[in-house]
Amino acid sequence: MSQEAKKRARVRDRVAKSTRRRIRVGATRPRLSVHRTISNIYGQIIDDAQGKTLAAASSLDKDVRDSLKGLKKTEVASKVGAMLAQKAKESGVTKVVFDRGRFQYHGRVKALADAAREGGLEF
Repeated sequence: MSQEAKKRARVRDRVAKSTRRRIRVGATRPRLSVHRTISNIYGQIIDDAQGKTLAAASSLDKDVRDSLKGLKKTEVASKVGAMLAQKAKESGVTKVVFDRGRFQYHGRVKALADAAREGGLEF
């Protein structure tokens, strides 16, 4: 790994930690954490007090992978957000804190968040 790549990685980590630090101050709700890659998107609802994942959904889940073919990335993110909200309701979670990590609240991240809100999650 080159020096420039290491520097970029440190900056990304610093941004993500800064975002999480602001979220965790006084947070009593579980956190909805979002991660995206070039081709996929992932969402988890995490209870930091217990250190457990309460619900998770991604564009790679076997039960929805085939139905996502041919959709745009933002449409896929919306489907994942709705699926995550459904799984959260099944596990008894209705209120969360949104953790965008190092990603801007824009595009696919926003689409996932909006779909999760429509699915019944409050944040």
